[in-house]
Amino acid sequence: MTGKPVVAVLGTGTMGLPMALNLLGAGLPVRAWNRTADRARPLAERGAEVVTEPRAAVEGADLVVTMLADGPATRETVEPVLDSFGPDAVWVQMGTIGSGWTETLAGLAATAGVDFADAPVLGTRKPAEEGALVVLGSGPEHVRQRCEPVFGAVGGRTLWAGGTGAGSRLKLVANAWVLALTNATAESVGLARELGLDPALFLDAIGGGPLDVGYAHVKGEAMISGEFPLSFAVRHALKDADLVLAEEGGADLAGVRAARRHLAAAADAGHADDDMAALYRGVVSVDGAGARQGRTAGADDAR
Repeated sequence: MTGKPVVAVLGTGTMGLPMALNLLGAGLPVRAWNRTADRARPLAERGAEVVTEPRAAVEGADLVVTMLADGPATRETVEPVLDSFGPDAVWVQMGTIGSGWTETLAGLAATAGVDFADAPVLGTRKPAEEGALVVLGSGPEHVRQRCEPVFGAVGGRTLWAGGTGAGSRLKLVANAWVLALTNATAESVGLARELGLDPALFLDAIGGGPLDVGYAHVKGEAMISGEFPLSFAVRHALKDADLVLAEEGGADLAGVRAARRHLAAAADAGHADDDMAALYRGVVSVDGAGARQGRTAGADDAR
């Protein structure tokens, strides 16, 4: 690659759009495609070339970033256009698709003679907007420097985890923790209400000490308020839970299984497109029915 690399972005949804905006902000030429074209149009206003077909995005691109919903969608989008990748292009797969699909896509790339980097990210919409994602990079040594323009634009730091597939495996490990933590926060908020306490006291109790986690405050406050502005959707969290559980092996991932059950209940209750904090609706009923009588006024007010 000479000069500024041309970056094709396939998938401009909740994560892909702010990532593409940050690529533009870093001065990189961007070509963008999204199945729902309206989702990509804000990029045109910032100088990106928005195209209607994936092939038009990848032709002549130095780096092809995929940020699509899952493995099947990624294969369906990229496999038909692999013959249009340039000889020096790198396919930078940044969506969360699990280790099995990563192996499948890496195999397709190898067969086509295309370099492949496996680089899912840690973070949701706000870190994506701020260019503060953590990139979990993996792949052959010779692609790492070539990926840096993308990783530096979308992330606050890059952690190279090893050979191809290590990034996706590490993402599953991190997602197991996020799912279990979200679920544990919901259970503690729900239990506080059952015990007649203002659940905000729980967040105050862990605040500033060795048990404190900023993420628990963000999700816990959403659960207490009953409002779930989108950062990462329930339906995507369900997909991620399934990817984690598919790799459970001999590990007992009870926290992830509980999170998955509560996410499914929340989705069934109409919260599939709300933030994953809405799994709280799988822990308690919408109106709190069944909780103890005699709650404090503060607990009732917090609801």
